[in-house]
Amino acid sequence: MMIQISALKDQSTEIESKIFNMEKQEYKTLGKCCPIFDPDQLNNKTHHWEDKAFVTESIPTFFHIPIPGKIGKKIEKMVTGAKQVGMMSANKEDFLVLFHDPSGFKSDMYIPVNGEVPNLNNVTMTGYFKSKVYEGVYKDVPKFIKAMDAEMKETGKTPGKYFVHYAYCPKCMKDAGTNYIVIFAELGHN
Repeated sequence: MMIQISALKDQSTEIESKIFNMEKQEYKTLGKCCPIFDPDQLNNKTHHWEDKAFVTESIPTFFHIPIPGKIGKKIEKMVTGAKQVGMMSANKEDFLVLFHDPSGFKSDMYIPVNGEVPNLNNVTMTGYFKSKVYEGVYKDVPKFIKAMDAEMKETGKTPGKYFVHYAYCPKCMKDAGTNYIVIFAELGHN
């Protein structure tokens, strides 16, 4: 069941809309912290990234389940570092936290920035990426990846790495009454 965020916002007094000010950059937020997510912005889209800059951190996981308390601290470190040097994007749709699990015991997190951020791990990505939005919970991610993998193979494409964006943190997900998970499939460089 798809829920219109604007309708949910108007109908529910539990949703606290506020402005998250990042040095003159304003994001409407849902609940405590997460930008309001519009699934149409990323559903069934192909993105071409040419040296797209990210800051990255890794967290320990136990069979792909993050160790409690690690994600928030790492995200805060990356966002604070990027804000201090004016490298956070002014475009709220660019505020993504992408996760890639190279193993069941480690997850790499990526946040897009406008350029190199001193004292943080900086990487760039180049290539084509297909994004698709799903509704569900964390445990459904393998099912979503399999569905996207099958869809890609039907069109003759072989995906590389998968990256996952969770539109809302657990607290904001409660306020929204739904959860969007965006799967990004790396398509290659051409």
